[in-house]
Formats: sequence, C-alpha cells, structure tokens
Amino acid sequence: MKRSGFADLPLHRGRVPHWLADRMAKLGAAVVEAILVHYGHAEFLSRIADPFWFQALGAVMGMDWHSSGITTSVMNALKRGLAPRAEELGVYICGGRGNRSRNTPAELLRVAERRSLDGDALVQTSRLTARIDNNAIADSFQLYLHTFVLCSDGEWAVVQQGMNEATGMARRYHWHSAAVRDFTSAPHTGIVGEPQGMIMNLVDAAAGEAHQAMLAIVKDAPDKTVGEARRLLMPRHHEVRAGDVDLKRLGAVLALAYERDFRDFASLLLLETLGPRTLQTLALVAEVVHGAPTRFSDPARHSFALGGKDRHPFPVPLKTYDESVSVLRRALDAAKVGDGEKLEGFRRLERFARRIEERCDPRADFAATVAHEFAVSKRYGGRTVFDGADDARNARASEAAGPGTAEKPRPARKGQMPLFG
Repeated sequence: MKRSGFADLPLHRGRVPHWLADRMAKLGAAVVEAILVHYGHAEFLSRIADPFWFQALGAVMGMDWHSSGITTSVMNALKRGLAPRAEELGVYICGGRGNRSRNTPAELLRVAERRSLDGDALVQTSRLTARIDNNAIADSFQLYLHTFVLCSDGEWAVVQQGMNEATGMARRYHWHSAAVRDFTSAPHTGIVGEPQGMIMNLVDAAAGEAHQAMLAIVKDAPDKTVGEARRLLMPRHHEVRAGDVDLKRLGAVLALAYERDFRDFASLLLLETLGPRTLQTLALVAEVVHGAPTRFSDPARHSFALGGKDRHPFPVPLKTYDESVSVLRRALDAAKVGDGEKLEGFRRLERFARRIEERCDPRADFAATVAHEFAVSKRYGGRTVFDGADDARNARASEAAGPGTAEKPRPARKGQMPLFG
C-alpha cells in the first residue's frame, strides 16, 4: 500500500454555490475522461493520489486554490459528474463527508458485485486507511471526510481529510494501491504538514519499542514500519500572491493566449476558433490532463484558468467556463467515434505552451495580469459568492447535503471515531 502524502489547508467556511458546483461536475468529469482516454485508470489514480496535482485540479475548476473546501468540493464534483457514466468509464467514487462516509462499505459492496471484485477486502481496505490516519497517527486531526475511488480492475485511491479545531486547519491524506503491502509495512511514502510538536505515530520507524509492548499485549504487531518525510504546506493567506506562482510558467500561458502568432497557432492545434480567454483556460486544463508531476509544484497558477469563487485571483468567468467545457466535451465526443484529432490537440497544446516557456522565458507581470482579469471580468460573466444573488438559495441549501460543501465539519464526540462507527 502506498500513501502519497498529505497537505495542511486553512479551514474556510461557506458553500460552493450551485452555479459553480454544476460546472465543476461537468469540467471534472471531462478532465477525468480525457486522462482515461490517453493514459488509463492507473494514471488517473496516481494523479488523484498526488497532493500537488489534486490541488491544481481544484484550482483549475474554480475553487479557492488552497482552502480546505477544495477537497470536499472536488470529490463531490467528481462523484456527481462521473456517477452517470461510472459503468462506462469504470470509475466509481464512494463515500464522502460526514455521514456520507458511513455509506462507503455499502457502495463498495454494490460495485464489487457488479464488477466481480472482492467486496469484503475493499471494505476492509477502506476501514483501515481511515483508522490508520485517524488513530495510528495522533496528530490532532480527526477525519470527517473519506472518499474511496475504485476502478473496474480493482485498483483504488483514497482521499480523506481531518480537522484540527485548535489550529483551524484541515489536513488531507492521499492513498494509492500501486504497491500492495501490509498496511503496517511502510504504508506512508510521505507525511507532510505543519509541525504539531511531539505526536504519537504507531507506524513510524522509531516505534519499535511500542510495537514490542503491543506484541506482548495483543500478540499481533506489524512486521516492520518505515516512514519518510515529504513537505507540502499550504500558506494561511487566502489570496493568490506572486510568490505562490511560477511567473515563467504563467507567462508562457498568457503569451500563448494573447500573442497573435502564438494564439493563431494554438487555436490551429485544437482545430477550433478560440478567443484568448478560452485559450488561456484550455492551456491550463491541458496541463492538468497531460502535465508531468513536476509541473504542479505551484498549484496556485492553475487558478488563472477560471479564477476562484471568492474572487481570488479574480471572479469566475462563467462564459469562459461554459465554452471551455463545451470545447473539451466536443473533443471527447469526437474521439468516441474515431476522430481523435481534437482531443489530441490538447496534448499538443500542453507541449506548445511548454516550448514557449523553455525558449522565450516570457515571465508574467503578476499585478498587471490580475488587474487585467478584474477589468475584463464583467465581459466574461465574472461571478463570485459575494454577488448576493444566491444568498437565499445557499442558505436553504446549507441545511441539506447538496452539491456544495460546508467547509467546517460537525466535530465528532470526544473519544468517538467519526468514520464507520
């Protein structure tokens, strides 16, 4: 079993408005389908188990680039968007936040029956990943979200999140079944997050004496434990700052979108007539689909695709959002009937933007870019949660478990594990 790492995120209150949640479901499903077409199930699971890529995906979908809500919102969007075509695509999202996590075993058993998988083993895996992150590592984070991503061949990934009420931070944990071992035999490839002082970690390499003591009591202890540290810490500030973004990479995307020669050639690669704003978005979407892992060290950059619901770095351009989803959807539909040119154009677009970056070094002016996006926001249907039009609807929706996500979970009672009873 390998655990790909976890990230600390500032806890933000609020919900994803319906106008964004619906679009996130469509774009998220299209991005996943494109990855499946080009790279297959294993690569998709590898990416969703990568904290950096996951953060970039949330940013490119219009979520605030570093808040805790990116986890629940992205997973909810993928679950909603992929559910109608789960059998066709062979990807199932089980579980969710709070009480929905308790549905994970039943959902896994239903999928296992349809796909002739070992349902009991999958349920056991689901329970163990939750219990290890919640109990074996006493880092003051209590899990409140557990999602199990299962593919038709039995390979899986787990994304779950816990909250530390004292610090106001949430922590996200990623697992991937790429290397199958005993859960207590080197389950973590990385433990990342803000230092919490001395903590109890029963799967740490230095826990040998504790293991021996447990052996004497329960006669059933791990064969070996290995832990290695890897750092991924999201800053507390909510806004996107120049220091959060690789300005050379961003500059290449902006040049591709707004320099006439680059824009004409990029549109030709996609076999579409596209305006600069849509091209800017699609270039960043193409990187989420085709980019190498090293390209996601600055996930905040991907918020320049479609902004953020809290207007950081700018309001969500709804017209651009809809057109971008439409272009990607047309490419996917054409590929189904044997015409893969449009879909292949996204791969060429990603490579073209990378060549601009390597050869031209077109560093972006961060302040000018943000100012420009705000100036043209109205033209592209820019919208945020502060607009006021959906206040009443969102207030009613907060009472139910709708497509959005309340980012402050209901804490478990003291001494009670919030997942799976």
